[in-house]
This record gives sequence, structure tokens and C-alpha cells, in this order.
Amino acid sequence: MSSLPGATVRCPYCGERIELLVDIAAGAEHADAQEYVEDCPVCCRPIAVGVAVDDGGFRVAARADHEA
Repeated sequence: MSSLPGATVRCPYCGERIELLVDIAAGAEHADAQEYVEDCPVCCRPIAVGVAVDDGGFRVAARADHEA
């Protein structure tokens, strides 16, 4: 069982709702923000995931990764 919080986002390619595990502790090292690429488990395309950590929690954004 994971202690990482989850976030539900829509894949920017196929539109499916997917669950991501978010390591909010990693954002603290980078001015409370992080970005990484994770493949969609449905269509296998690369999603650029952005995580912003603030006092009240965190926000997750997913966008198409045109660089990959």
C-alpha cells in the first residue's frame, strides 16, 4: 500500500481519466513545483505532469508532451 497521495487527471491524448501517485515531498526541493513525464496507462503516450505544492495541499496539471 502506497502512502503517496493520488490525483485524477484526464489524458490530453485519449481523454481517459487516469490516477497518478504524486510525490509532493519532491516538490519542496524545487521551489514547491516539479514537472515530470509519465506515460498514459491507456494509450501509452507521454504526458507532461506538473505538480505545484502550497500550504493547503497540491495541484496537478497534465498536458501533451510534444518534446518526447
